Amino acid sequence: MFFSMTRFSGKVRLGLVFGAMAVATAAILIGQTNSLSHSSSTQSGTTSWLVQAQSFADAKQIVNSEGGLITHELKLIKAVAAELTAAQLAKLQSDPNLKLTVNRTVKVASQFIPEADYPTLINAHNLHAGAIDGDGVTVAVIDTGWWRKHKWLRDDLVHQPRVVAEYNARRDTSTHMRDRSGHGSHITSVIMNSRLSQSGLKMSTAPMANLVAIKAFNKHGVGTYADVIRGVDWVVTHQAEHNIRVLNMSFSGPAQSYYWDDPLNQAVMAAWQAGIVVVASAGNSGPDPMTIGVPGNVPYVITVGAMTDSWTPADTSDDKLATFSSAGPTVEGFVKPEIIAPGGHILGSMHSNKHLIAAQHPEFESEHVKLFMMSGTSQSAAVVSGVVALMLQADPSLSPDDVKCRLMATARSAINSEGNMAYSIFQQGAGLIDAEAAVSGTMYGCANGGLDIDQDIAGTAHYGGWAMQNPDGDYGLVSEDGMGLSDDDGTLWSGGTMWNNGIMWNNGTMWNNGTMWNNGTMWNNGIMWNNGIMWNNGTMWNNGTMWNNGIMWNNGTMWNNGYTWDEDYTWANADPSDDVAIGVSTVAGINHWVDQE
Repeated sequence: MFFSMTRFSGKVRLGLVFGAMAVATAAILIGQTNSLSHSSSTQSGTTSWLVQAQSFADAKQIVNSEGGLITHELKLIKAVAAELTAAQLAKLQSDPNLKLTVNRTVKVASQFIPEADYPTLINAHNLHAGAIDGDGVTVAVIDTGWWRKHKWLRDDLVHQPRVVAEYNARRDTSTHMRDRSGHGSHITSVIMNSRLSQSGLKMSTAPMANLVAIKAFNKHGVGTYADVIRGVDWVVTHQAEHNIRVLNMSFSGPAQSYYWDDPLNQAVMAAWQAGIVVVASAGNSGPDPMTIGVPGNVPYVITVGAMTDSWTPADTSDDKLATFSSAGPTVEGFVKPEIIAPGGHILGSMHSNKHLIAAQHPEFESEHVKLFMMSGTSQSAAVVSGVVALMLQADPSLSPDDVKCRLMATARSAINSEGNMAYSIFQQGAGLIDAEAAVSGTMYGCANGGLDIDQDIAGTAHYGGWAMQNPDGDYGLVSEDGMGLSDDDGTLWSGGTMWNNGIMWNNGTMWNNGTMWNNGTMWNNGIMWNNGIMWNNGTMWNNGTMWNNGIMWNNGTMWNNGYTWDEDYTWANADPSDDVAIGVSTVAGINHWVDQE
């Protein structure tokens, strides 16, 4: 539903008082299970599996013929989720035309840092003044739900309802939902709440955008792969009906297979293929390299890291990369994240009387105005989803690749006082986003070059990136002769991180030595490894398997038995009343607190 009414110009005066606050991060985290005794179950003696076949109809027919209980129809990835007995599982696993994946659990791990003024930091307020505010663009948010009685989320700037659809992927219903966690409400409010600050500025990135709310997680942030995939499937199916142009995925967990072999990533790629701009968080497992999570490790999508203004929004000289922000490269050699955005102490909507997170951490709440501060790459991804809505309002013809190209080409890389790169591209990507520059940009064809998403989804080709590591542990990009690391453009990173206070976000888009991101040398241009190495044929990178021209990962990642999972994770605080099996009480290590920045 679209409106072309005069913008609301009134001001809401807020009295925010925050006490001393510890620092932590916010993200949704993915765990997994891999044994019959530990898998999620709703029937005694059964376990939940994703069953993929040559077609959705085949998957459904085969599971039904064996007597399995189908719980989710996942047409987007030609699969069903089903409860299977041990005998049924063994029979299906013996069929060479099927792929079975345990229905892994997913979890929100929310931790908190206050922040303010992020729309100004990325120059979005200049666009708001010109009525570029996301009007007419629908953003889908897959999360814990939304605070439906909160008027600034429910209504846009002209007091009209913004929520065009709701879908509960956990229960497969389109009825109204509750957000008992608060994570989904906070993320949504960063993208599109209609509140005004004390000075009259908008307190979100795209305050006029429309919302499709997808609930895939319970109050503890726990769900399953099948729930999230069903949510993505619903978004793609209803894309045209609701003009869904953006999909926000503020969750991340450790990669357990190559990007193309993960069922959730397959659904994400299908959404990108369908013309939806997917924005994913990098994860909160930084600052170490190779910590980018799922689904941020998908090379096509926009993966977002986080920066902080160090609690001094008026002073940019101490702005820096957030220490928790996950860094690349991915195991396939892609440089991630593509960009970074504000993710430190972000202000959004939440209340302790309504939401578990706020009740557990009241020190981050301003009770009288129902605002709460959180931090993480979840929040930075939400900031970028709002910017994408601004770009698509200004130019609806942009494709997902065009949006990614312009965001990267107009980003501001961090440089130190000597004018050199302050962080590796594996940490900051192209740099801090600039909403105003991205909206006014004219670049095309500078993202995802060399990749063919149709072939990738079909399984006929998969891709690797330009990144590599030498025996000394240095990460870098393949040099022009293909024989070594490039260290003349600020890309080399030996694991050290410069957390100095003397950096600035350069307004230029050029790297050292005059190399431009949009001039054919972008690191996200995928390449195929030659000499017949098949990425989808059980190849393992174990203990120094060599890539072409001497490229190798030290202490290489190994996924046993052709990408199976050799660790069992469930979540200790899962609530059986929320339809999630507890299983064993093992908590994944990515649920961690961080020090104050």
